[in-house]
Amino acid sequence: MLLQFFTALRDAKVPVSLKEYLTLLGALDRGLAEHDVEAFYFLSRTALVKDEAHLDRFDRVFGTVFKGLETLGEAVEATPIPEEWLRKLAEKYLTEAEKAELKALGWDKLFETLKQRLAEQKGRHQGGSKWIGTGGTSPFGAYGYNPEGIRIGQDGNRNFRAVKVWDKREFKDLDDDREIGARNMRLALRRLRRFARTGAAEELDLDDTIRASARQGYIDVKLRPERRNAVKVLLFLDVGGSMDWHIEQAEALFSAARSEFKHLAHYYFHNCPYEAVWTENRRRHEAKTPLLDVIRTYGSDYRLVFVGDASMSPYEIATPGGSVEHWNEEAGAVWMQRLLDHFPKAAWLNPVPETHWGYTQSIGMVQRLVSGRMFPLTLEGLDAAARALVR
Repeated sequence: MLLQFFTALRDAKVPVSLKEYLTLLGALDRGLAEHDVEAFYFLSRTALVKDEAHLDRFDRVFGTVFKGLETLGEAVEATPIPEEWLRKLAEKYLTEAEKAELKALGWDKLFETLKQRLAEQKGRHQGGSKWIGTGGTSPFGAYGYNPEGIRIGQDGNRNFRAVKVWDKREFKDLDDDREIGARNMRLALRRLRRFARTGAAEELDLDDTIRASARQGYIDVKLRPERRNAVKVLLFLDVGGSMDWHIEQAEALFSAARSEFKHLAHYYFHNCPYEAVWTENRRRHEAKTPLLDVIRTYGSDYRLVFVGDASMSPYEIATPGGSVEHWNEEAGAVWMQRLLDHFPKAAWLNPVPETHWGYTQSIGMVQRLVSGRMFPLTLEGLDAAARALVR
């Protein structure tokens, strides 16, 4: 009933927190209510209500939940606190001023220190600034904060500050059947179309048939190859991490591109292309394609289009081993340059609003790599990108 009481207060918009709930449990453990319902009422009101404006709502919830209760023992059950609540209690939240006081170790020092911690640490730690643990300011662990750290054992992003993630993460493929926004994107992509008649002659050429028939004196059917969009597009799609916020836009673009281009190939990457990419996210750990094979397979007449927010640790672009997920022998910038050298017609589409690009160092780095050919993932941005790709 205590757990029911807590959730009922939350539903009634009484701002009680897990910390206050634990305070109440601690007081009960020390016998402060002495199994008396009236004493429990005053104890719980003191522990849980911080503003007299909420007293009336508290009284109504208390009366509903504990109606007919004669002894406090009937309300106290051995109900475990949900694990998710305890995990949230351990999370570290700092003010901007407190965050500014923390200093990053730097790339080399970060990994040297991690090796030392792994060798020295013997047990679990929480809330500290040194060991691998939870809810602290250490560069190593989960649910804390550090300007540059290695994330270990945390489900998903919180501060987008990790330079390495020591977990196996799963990404989803983008849906190529999405229709929301895809129609307008198709219209914008049509600037890329360059029609040519290629392939087998299997379409009726009515004008030539009429001319030939008139000339021959009998019906002389003439066929011609089907008129197709001859533009070839190679699509590189960033998935996972901060790109989860932009899935709808990316899926709309993917769907539009699939319907507009006969010659379209796509690959996924995370943050920055490295030595391997993949076509199925559920098999990305087992079925990777070497990036050099991609370069050898597709000719330089393909238009290369990156779709990503370019928001990552600068180490991912500039430093060997900088990938957040694995140890890359060569920096991301090296692989980017190989792609751009082979595919001279290239553009980067960024779902982050253009007015925010200046706040993220890595966006500027990628923008320089693609020689300024970064465009916002808007209809105007698509139109500008299409113009750049057909020059």
